[in-house]
Amino acid sequence: MSSDQELPDYELEDLRIITSTPELKAVFHPLRDQLLDLVLERAATVAELADAVNRPKSSVAYHVNVLVEADLLKVVRTRRVRAIDERFYGRTARIFYVGQIQPEQLSAIPNILVDAAAESVSAHEADDLRAIVRHARISRADAAEFWDRLFALTREFSAMPRSGEETFRFVAGLYPTAYPSLPEAGDDSAPSS
Repeated sequence: MSSDQELPDYELEDLRIITSTPELKAVFHPLRDQLLDLVLERAATVAELADAVNRPKSSVAYHVNVLVEADLLKVVRTRRVRAIDERFYGRTARIFYVGQIQPEQLSAIPNILVDAAAESVSAHEADDLRAIVRHARISRADAAEFWDRLFALTREFSAMPRSGEETFRFVAGLYPTAYPSLPEAGDDSAPSS
């Protein structure tokens, strides 16, 4: 794929806010998450997806149908193969963003940082993990602005041309903590001469 070609190879919305329980259950299933990530590169058939995730076609077809019913995947084109129309599936949006949900829906959303930490163990053991942690006492407005910038960086990461033999994961989190902070500086904290 040339570096000037935009990913994926089909039209889709940039952002879609998801809030329904079927959408949440569909998008946060581990296999369906993989399928959604794969078609962010290009549209794919059930057979191609099954081959990529090393699962039976029937199993992948079931999960593709769940994603289609939740309006997260759609048929973006077809190809005639021996009197059968082969369907190529693509995402309905580049980014699925969880909007305002009900408290009882929270159980449908796993802590992706826990999943990422588990996935990163082998990279850590191979000394091939890039990670950073920082704490900063900032306002909620500043945190929201910072998150918007990080979100833009995530979009840039997703749109990078595909190359190489490895797939990298980018994960980020921003959340309030009980981490200690210094009190506001007063006049008596100024350095003395």
